[in-house]
Amino acid sequence: MSYADEEIAALAEGLVGRTLPKERWTHAAHLAATLRLVRTRDAELERDLPGIIQTYNVAVGGVNDDTSGYHETITQAYLAAIRAFVGALPAGTSDSDAVARLLATPMGDKAWPLTHWSRERLFSVEARRGWLAPDLKPLEHPPMEAAAGDE
Repeated sequence: MSYADEEIAALAEGLVGRTLPKERWTHAAHLAATLRLVRTRDAELERDLPGIIQTYNVAVGGVNDDTSGYHETITQAYLAAIRAFVGALPAGTSDSDAVARLLATPMGDKAWPLTHWSRERLFSVEARRGWLAPDLKPLEHPPMEAAAGDE
């Protein structure tokens, strides 16, 4: 999957504005929109992204409950990893090139979290509702709250 810079901007804007059609909200779109938000709205994403995703889910007819919708552990793990990825990009890298590179990493596979968490732990209500540290392999770039010891 490849995206043009304009498409990436539109994904992020559609997520924030709750106008992105649900069928376009794929794993690749999640990563592309998050990368764009890190690059353009980085200041408070750990705090703001959960609400952005939750309100988007409801706007497209979804729910955020104990079995579906927003997932705190997955969101914060990807956000921390994408933040580190963006920080390591060469200056001047376009969004389209950055997203292509990101999708070529292990994070491009939606099963990436299962290399760090057991299925049981990752899909627990506790992990969905709050940060839950990995039980299989530590994250190379843990979320800020986990790095500070608030696991």
